[in-house]
Amino acid sequence: QVQVVESGGGLVQTGGFLRLSCAASGSIFSIKRMAWYRQAPGKQRELVADITSGNTTTYPDSVKGRFTISRDNAKNTGYLQMTSLKPEDTAVYYCSVDIVPIASRDNAYRYWGQGTQVTVSS
Repeated sequence: QVQVVESGGGLVQTGGFLRLSCAASGSIFSIKRMAWYRQAPGKQRELVADITSGNTTTYPDSVKGRFTISRDNAKNTGYLQMTSLKPEDTAVYYCSVDIVPIASRDNAYRYWGQGTQVTVSS
């Protein structure tokens, strides 16, 4: 079994910062892509950042220069450092992890965390 758990959300003022964590645990052989998405009320879920197993990162223009994704492979954990936060960053943030399980090393499966609320007050 595999679990993905996010943490680090909360309430912050405009211009503030938060660091989200995404910890994967269980029967993990390796982790490929890790990514963060967000979903604001009434809007579609959107990609915020992703990072490959080779540490290549991508960001949409809306967060480029403000958000940084990273990973610690030894801990099976990913991070999203968010700075210069704006009210429009308010959303539930979800982590997705593409995991190769020990029992099936030819395939990778995408797992999602439960989400963590980020609220930026103006």
